[in-house]
Amino acid sequence: MKLSEVKEILDAEVLVGEHNLDREVYLACGSDLMSDVLAFVKDKVLLLTGLVNPQVIRTAEMMDIKAIVFVRGKKPSEEILKLAEEKDMIILTTKYPLYISCGLLYSKGLTGQESKQEGGHET
Repeated sequence: MKLSEVKEILDAEVLVGEHNLDREVYLACGSDLMSDVLAFVKDKVLLLTGLVNPQVIRTAEMMDIKAIVFVRGKKPSEEILKLAEEKDMIILTTKYPLYISCGLLYSKGLTGQESKQEGGHET
């Protein structure tokens, strides 16, 4: 799914990386616990979280996550946005809570696990 579609589905505002909305994500991870994100080792992941601190950007960087959606209308500080921009990340914010955001994306085909067609395993 292109990030431009994510933006539309979640009625999101782009805070950083508007020029990169043509990037694709294949899976989504919704969590406020960065330790859970670290355990979700996948490629081309969209991170959805309500946690707004620099650790989110650092964790995303470690996991090579290039797109983050902050839920519940949360907007990170300028310091966090600048760090995300330096790391070439796309940052969006949506008014929807985490559960609804994940559900909306899931209903449009963005899942949390690789499908057999993508070479992954269904569990």
